[in-house]
Amino acid sequence: MAHEQVSPMESSWEILEEYHIDKDVGFALPNPLEELPHDYDAWIFIAKNLPELIEIGQLRAEVEKLPMLSVDDLQGHKVQRLAHLVLGYITMAYVWGRGDGDVRKVLPSNIAVPYCKLSEKLGLPPILVYADCVLANWKKKDPRGSMTYENMDILFYFPGGDCGKGFFLVSLLVELAAASAIKVIPIILSAIQHQDLDTLRKALLDIASCLYKAREVFYQIHEHVDPKLFFGVLRIYLSGWKGNSQLPEGLLYEGVWDTPKKFAGGSAAQSSIFQCFDVLLGIQQSAGGESAAKFLQEMRTYMPPAHQDFLHSLEAGPSVREFVLSNSDASLKEAYDECVRALVSLRNYHLQIVAKYIVIPARQQSGKNEASEEPSELENKGTGGTDIMNFLKSVRSATEKSLLKEG
Repeated sequence: MAHEQVSPMESSWEILEEYHIDKDVGFALPNPLEELPHDYDAWIFIAKNLPELIEIGQLRAEVEKLPMLSVDDLQGHKVQRLAHLVLGYITMAYVWGRGDGDVRKVLPSNIAVPYCKLSEKLGLPPILVYADCVLANWKKKDPRGSMTYENMDILFYFPGGDCGKGFFLVSLLVELAAASAIKVIPIILSAIQHQDLDTLRKALLDIASCLYKAREVFYQIHEHVDPKLFFGVLRIYLSGWKGNSQLPEGLLYEGVWDTPKKFAGGSAAQSSIFQCFDVLLGIQQSAGGESAAKFLQEMRTYMPPAHQDFLHSLEAGPSVREFVLSNSDASLKEAYDECVRALVSLRNYHLQIVAKYIVIPARQQSGKNEASEEPSELENKGTGGTDIMNFLKSVRSATEKSLLKEG
């Protein structure tokens, strides 16, 4: 229920577009491409047939016989993002194979060299990141239809059937619901500049409303993602080589570096949405623990550079929190707190999802009862390589501490 009265909105879109933020889909890539130039058909073939190639035991052989391709002909942001997504899928499949513990520690140069060169151009690491598998991995079935689960699909699949589609698309739909709140950010900054308390209060309530909507959209995960398939299959292909006991040294990118490199797997902490409202509301994640704050800072380096720049620009801008605190307007403080409560609600729900999709299946797999005291590494580790439950609890705690009034 965005309000109409503030006019600087249109000019502010030029600013947001500069940060690769789209009016309709926010941080997601608008209308991603599905095909690369024909010279790269061999990459597309593997990415499109990945589950079948893994099942018949041919994936690694197909990758090893790929020609060394130059990335110089991949011109334009959307083409490069598609190529990064494709090479990310191929790399994850090559490293983890059938997901049975037979892990490759060396990425062959015919993939490693173009992947690293392309990653350098995009300012992204050479591993499948959230910006690939969620933000650039979607299409509408009917181009004229709406952005609903039923009218959408993902571009590439991992083993596990529709589990990946469910996980990536629901994550994207949560992004899109929260993206409506990004449109409100310039209104908020303008309202602070003009000391317009009424507009600021309404804008904060708009943001809270969008965040509550994002939580509602999150509910769809139960319908579309099976916990056993997520834990036992998909999660393996999203895992990185940082903090991973199966690749303790990291992955060697043949022909690029002489020593193995450690990169974290895809994580919701790599979502700019996840971090931008903390920045906007002045929520200090270090209040929940230094390790959580450090991890969030590290995860920014896995975001597209334009999105990182947006977060920096928000940090450099006027403090919403300080402005609200400096005013005696009770309804303004209440509107601010409503935003914080909406974020807490979203983070509570994220914790419940992680318990259902990681902790409980891990305990079932290791034969533990659910009340067992000692969590295993499987339970502890998120795909980003962090101790996920403690991380999410500290993020939630820091968010709760930001409420201006208790209760």
